[in-house]
Amino acid sequence: MKTLEKIFAEKLLAVKAIKLQPEAPFTWASGWKSPFYCDNRKTLSYPSLRSFVKLELSRLVAERFPEAEVVAGVATGAIAQGALVADELGLPFVYVRSKPKDHGLENLIEGELEPGRKVVVVEDLISTGGSSLKACEAIRRAGGEVVGMVASYTYGFDVAREAFAAAGVELVTLTNFEAVVETAMATGYIRPEQVDVIHAWRSDPAHWNA
Repeated sequence: MKTLEKIFAEKLLAVKAIKLQPEAPFTWASGWKSPFYCDNRKTLSYPSLRSFVKLELSRLVAERFPEAEVVAGVATGAIAQGALVADELGLPFVYVRSKPKDHGLENLIEGELEPGRKVVVVEDLISTGGSSLKACEAIRRAGGEVVGMVASYTYGFDVAREAFAAAGVELVTLTNFEAVVETAMATGYIRPEQVDVIHAWRSDPAHWNA
C-alpha cells in the first residue's frame, strides 16, 4: 500500500509542480542555488488536488494538534492553504506577513489573534525553515502559543531540522524530498544522471555549484 508521502508526490509530479534545471539553477530567497524546485502552490489551480491538500492537512492538524484553536498561514505561499484548512476545521484564521505593512495599521499578523490562543501554523514548503520560524516568533510575540506546524512539503535539510528543534516547533508534512525523488525516478520523470546531480546538491546545498 502506498504511503501518503508517495501518493502526494505522484500528484505533484502529475501537475508538473517539480522543476529540474541543473544547467540553469534556481536561486532561493536564502541565496542558495538549486537544480530542483518544488512549486506545490500549483495545487491550488486543480480543484480535486486542492481539495486533497485541504483534507490531508486538516487531518494532520486534527490528529497531531487537536488542541489548536487558531490556524495561521505564512504569507504568501500558505495563505490560501491555511484559509482552506481553517474553513474545513471551523477555526479562526490569521496570516503572518514576512514584514509589517508599510502603511495603514502596519500589521505583521493579519486577522484577530487573541493572546493565549493555541495556534497551528500552515506552511506550503520548508527549505531552511527561516521564514517559517520567523512567523512562529511573530505569533509568540503577539501572545499566541504555537502548538506545531503542518506543511505540504519539506526538503528535510539538517539546518531546518536543527532550527525547528531549537525553536521547539513540531513539524509534520504531507511529503518530502526522498518521496518525491523516489517517485520521480520510478515514473521516469527524471533521468538517472539528474538524480546524481540532485543528490549531490542535497548533500551540501549551501555550497553546491552547477
